[in-house]
Amino acid sequence: MNEDITLPVVYKQDNNIKPEELLSLYEDMLLGRSFEDMCAQMYYRGKMFGFVHLYNGQEAVSTGVIKALTENDYVCSTYRDHVHALSKGVTAREVMAELFGKETGCSKGRGGSMHIFSAKHNFLGGFAFIGEGIPIAIGAAFQSIYTKQVLKSREKIAVTTCFFGDGTSNNGQFFECLNMAVLWKLPVIFIVENNQWAIGMAHHRSASTPEIHKKAEVFGLPGIEVDGMDVLAIRKVTIQAIERARSGEGPTLIEALTYRFRGHSLADPDELRSRDEKEAWIARDPIKRLYNYIIDQRIASVQDLAEIESNVKLQIEDAVEFAINSPEPSITDLHKYLFADD
Repeated sequence: MNEDITLPVVYKQDNNIKPEELLSLYEDMLLGRSFEDMCAQMYYRGKMFGFVHLYNGQEAVSTGVIKALTENDYVCSTYRDHVHALSKGVTAREVMAELFGKETGCSKGRGGSMHIFSAKHNFLGGFAFIGEGIPIAIGAAFQSIYTKQVLKSREKIAVTTCFFGDGTSNNGQFFECLNMAVLWKLPVIFIVENNQWAIGMAHHRSASTPEIHKKAEVFGLPGIEVDGMDVLAIRKVTIQAIERARSGEGPTLIEALTYRFRGHSLADPDELRSRDEKEAWIARDPIKRLYNYIIDQRIASVQDLAEIESNVKLQIEDAVEFAINSPEPSITDLHKYLFADD
């Protein structure tokens, strides 16, 4: 990441974040980017099958939101779910093995790219259909309230974050669940990753009101628009939304304006988006922007960041080796994991 870092510094000093937290954010974003780049390599080598949707360019959203959560909070993802899982603490080994369809994967090799799941990390899964995860997130948020109010738990209210894309914001589940979340004051944060394209449909061509955050007003919850290429900006609005949710004030809708640097999936030739549009967004690479900020503020040295990059590279290489050497699911276990154990 340190070659050709020429973008100007764009952040203002954030006195509320410690240097070690900033470096942790940088490492998490870099892990996500490096993991996805390796996925592309493995896919084209025939190590992965089916549809694989990469997250390159959107790392600031995952890191800015999920790293503000606690272990007890929940994350509900989409089919572009690898990096969300990594940010929530699922290991690179478990995610890579799942993509290889191996027994050691976080979904025991049964889910693949679009169905990453980890109960122990409160990662509620990726979902192949758009909007499918929003009702699941509502259910998770409801059980948080039920646990607190009915079962009299002494723990903090667990917050649920629900990710989805701009295309989903025109679907029925989106409107129904926003309404329900406000009625019951559920501790849920809706995060719209507006990467400008719903597969091959430009967002401004499919929505009568392109500003998705404005739709929140109809249902009576805050709607916030944020620069999805600025991890500190996302982190700030997320912390505010978490405090609101935990204090019983209800949900928040965050629209993060971002961009995917690759096609919709690895099977997409990506011929619909113009070169100028891609280059304009790539120039705002969230990882390079944070790199510049760290160096400019003298939070860490070039060598310090190089060590982080080296450690991330080793993690990715280890994950691939682990996945390659892991066993395939046994045919005798074909019906295993269909139902929850008693």
